[in-house]
Amino acid sequence: MEEQLNYEEWFFQSDYDLETAYHMFQSGRDIYCVFMCHLSLEKALKGLFVRRLNQFPPKLHDLMYFVEKLELEPKDAHIDFLMWLNRMGVTTRYPEDLRNMIKLFSREDTNNIYQETKTIQQWIMQQ
Repeated sequence: MEEQLNYEEWFFQSDYDLETAYHMFQSGRDIYCVFMCHLSLEKALKGLFVRRLNQFPPKLHDLMYFVEKLELEPKDAHIDFLMWLNRMGVTTRYPEDLRNMIKLFSREDTNNIYQETKTIQQWIMQQ
């Protein structure tokens, strides 16, 4: 598949991944919900990267790289969340001990992560 400079495709995929995060939450797959939240924000940031810089984004998973490269100024609470989710993106992708990781997230925690992701995704797409 040929890579294209199409920010709308990145935003579409971000929405799709956020919807997948919701379904993972609904089915009790909290770790995958968190992972899909990371992926959704990563794709939203890559879409903004394409829209603003007219360049194909690097194949990185680091949310903060894109926030800095795009010179975004999220609220402090959003920065803290993005930094946390950045770490969780790797941890949920490659858990060392899945049984223990499953215990990390309560239903309330996972719902809060999903809701915060939704808020930040909308903010990114409005930039």
